[in-house]
Amino acid sequence: MWSRMNRAAEEFYTRLLQEFDEEKKGICKDPFIYEADVQVQLIGRGQPNPLKNILNENDIVFILEKVPLEREETSHVEELQSEETAVSDFSTGENVGPLALPVGRARQLIGLYTMAHNPNMTHLKINRPVTALPPLWVRCDSSDPEGTCWLGAELIATNNSITGIHLYVVSCKANKNYSINLEDLKNSHKKRHHLSTVTARGFAQYELLKSTALDDDTVPTSQTTITLDISWSPVDEILQIPPLSSTATLNIKVESGDPRSPLNHLHRELKFLLVLADGLRTGVTEWPAPLEAKSAVEIVQEFLNDLNKLDGFGDSTKKDTETVKHDSAAFDRSIECLFTVRGDLDFAEQLWCKMSSSVISYQDLVKCFTLVIQSLQCGDIQPWLHSGSNSLLSKLIYQSYHGTMDTVSLSGTLPVQMLLEIGLDKLKKDYISFFIGQELASLNHLEYFISPSVDIQEQVDRVQKLHHILEIIVSCKLFIKPQHELLFSLTQSCIKYYKQNPLDEQHIFQLPVRPTAVKNLYQSEKPQKWRVEINSGQKKVKTVWQLSDSLPVDHLNCHKPDFSDLTLNSSLEEKISFTNMVTCSQVHFK
Repeated sequence: MWSRMNRAAEEFYTRLLQEFDEEKKGICKDPFIYEADVQVQLIGRGQPNPLKNILNENDIVFILEKVPLEREETSHVEELQSEETAVSDFSTGENVGPLALPVGRARQLIGLYTMAHNPNMTHLKINRPVTALPPLWVRCDSSDPEGTCWLGAELIATNNSITGIHLYVVSCKANKNYSINLEDLKNSHKKRHHLSTVTARGFAQYELLKSTALDDDTVPTSQTTITLDISWSPVDEILQIPPLSSTATLNIKVESGDPRSPLNHLHRELKFLLVLADGLRTGVTEWPAPLEAKSAVEIVQEFLNDLNKLDGFGDSTKKDTETVKHDSAAFDRSIECLFTVRGDLDFAEQLWCKMSSSVISYQDLVKCFTLVIQSLQCGDIQPWLHSGSNSLLSKLIYQSYHGTMDTVSLSGTLPVQMLLEIGLDKLKKDYISFFIGQELASLNHLEYFISPSVDIQEQVDRVQKLHHILEIIVSCKLFIKPQHELLFSLTQSCIKYYKQNPLDEQHIFQLPVRPTAVKNLYQSEKPQKWRVEINSGQKKVKTVWQLSDSLPVDHLNCHKPDFSDLTLNSSLEEKISFTNMVTCSQVHFK
């Protein structure tokens, strides 16, 4: 028995060490299988860490779990799940992703990891000194009375020498009723670690905004979330409302394109711009469905006729502005005032608005620009433009003022590029108008995003970044209503990030805030997550108790209550609280 265990510890350590060495060399590998039933994955820094919801850890770590089902079995499970009702979804297998190991098997793996690192186990055939491996965590199936869902082990090292190990136990249960006392938690921690004094640090997370699904399933909903994280010490009681002396951070993730957003019309223009950019790059343009009943050629011809009636001059923005404002009438007045269509659209910008909502083919594009160029050549119109535009159409308009125009062949990709150029000019001015009008940025701050000195594809990429910043700011302004200084700081943070990084709508922007500035957002609300950590100054030696309204473990059902006596509606409406407990023990080798 002992020889078999020794050999198992040697083989387990050797395989983990091999994976760790390859990770240090930058070799990224898929998870490997150990002894047929265990899947092992090394999670690197910055990668999604399944422990973050419980321990707020994000370091390199080994994650062990049960080998996933074969594809045929997975398919069978999905078929069964699709036939279940909403009620049974609370208790059926939602874990066709990560699978848990029996608690007994998890303890065995933790034991092998501990044996291999114990310097007293000199009989093991392992090179000395032993290389310290990253922490090891095992998903557990919660089959024991305590509801254990994770077991973990992390080495204690002093002067590059392994002197002991921290052993963690994480339990998770779902309870309608829970009772816990802060003093009991403190006394339990003192007794376990032979301490006389301890400190308690609190953490609370409030969900300020989370996008909800639309009634129309055919319309994708953007995933937008804004949460407020607050931490403080000392903690006076369980579920204490964070004091105003706390440290607070806003976490903001916004996806563009929600049809309910006041920026929806602008996002639609951006999407059309991206279609043109893709067409210019690939030679194939996927034209979107039109918003107008009339054809693009009819709309542009009517536009030119209206200008001609004004002797080629004047301002024909009134009709467009009124139309868009009418579309915005369903929005709250504060939203309507936040972002309205500019009233100073020049000829090229108005042409963009009309063509971007009606053009459905390359032929439409050529015919529309042919009408415009003919009107300019004949002197039927002499439209006004904003200064600073470098588009081909602007150059032709400027030339028409003097009665001479270059000959333009509307063939190849040129018509696509012409429309793309005036669209870029229009959107850039829209963003400038908002950020400067709201006193959130200066032209100098925005120079990177609006510069015409880079190639047109890069300009499109930068405008897309600027639109995402606008979506972030508008979401915060509407739903959080922060003070101007916070919006300014957030804008500058986003600008700095996007000057150095590609577009990433999954990125979470963090903004430190004073609790006094956001107290109305959380003091009367129930936190999405509330946690207390008890320790005596040693970071790793702690007891954690957490209450959350969502399951923090993604591989099991955590002893969920019996819903058999509930109706469908009541089971969906009732909030279930999940409690987590994390305890730590120290084992010293020397």
